Amino acid sequence: MDYTRLGSSGLKVSRIALGCMSFGIGEHAHGWALDDAEAAPVFRQAVELGITFWDTANIYSRGSSEEITGRAIKEYTRREDVVLATKVFFEMHGGPGGSGLSRKAIMEQVDASLRRLGTDHVDLYQIHRFDPHTPVEETMEALHDVVKAGKARYLGASSMWAWQFAAMQHAADLGGWTRFVSMQNQYSLLQREEEREMFGLLESQGVGSIPWSPLAKGRLARPWDAQTTQRAGTDDLQRRYDDESNAPIVSAVQQVAESRGVPMAQVALAWVLRNPVVSAPIVGPTKEHHLTDAVAALDVELTDDEAEALEASYTPRLPSGYS
Repeated sequence: MDYTRLGSSGLKVSRIALGCMSFGIGEHAHGWALDDAEAAPVFRQAVELGITFWDTANIYSRGSSEEITGRAIKEYTRREDVVLATKVFFEMHGGPGGSGLSRKAIMEQVDASLRRLGTDHVDLYQIHRFDPHTPVEETMEALHDVVKAGKARYLGASSMWAWQFAAMQHAADLGGWTRFVSMQNQYSLLQREEEREMFGLLESQGVGSIPWSPLAKGRLARPWDAQTTQRAGTDDLQRRYDDESNAPIVSAVQQVAESRGVPMAQVALAWVLRNPVVSAPIVGPTKEHHLTDAVAALDVELTDDEAEALEASYTPRLPSGYS
């Protein structure tokens, strides 16, 4: 495993992040989510591979992902050996503190997350989306108070327009409050719109990117005509990935992978890791080979010619994943 600093902060993270959306139980869990027993081999493998950066969210399986992750930390590793991240924004209940980024919601939800995780703090507390209904000053001061109370060590954000992220960072500067050190954004060979504005902003501010869906829900991990996995589903994002315009990109990944004799997932992840703004892509494993392929990607150094071939067929598209 390789390790790096998260952006220009002092926080050291593994260059592959364990995405804990893969774990959950109960009526709100995804059909492909793993329960405690099914997730046990994944957590053990993550520890063995040196993946110390674990990312979850309150909304994942309505809290049960946090519960499973918290139990796994106690069972398979030590709290001090894990960089633990969670998120706040999406609706957990219908009350005024059940969603969004108001002071009430942030204070209520961070305490609820800590209870489920079985810890007194998270290392990275992230806003899951931008809240257009709450003043950015209210959000940033509340997040700062969470840090000062010792409930979070660092702050991060996820999936929003670059101007929204800049406005929040500026509000933090004006108020003397804690700034974001990370941006969890959608980034893969099939969705590169973050390169237009967001990545330049992150680089200038010393913020690290921790991309979600770096394999485009597995679309970049198998030949174009291969059967869709159960996890892929039929949501709007999956339909974007399955658009025929992406076929040449997937084929290019396949060609590079075959020429190197490695799985397609390693090539697609190696391309994401190649971007200097990227600290650690998030991999949500449901099978044993998912994490081994991810870690092996760290040793795949693409040539400029290979990268050019992978990028050649990309066409502009609308960003997706924003609320």
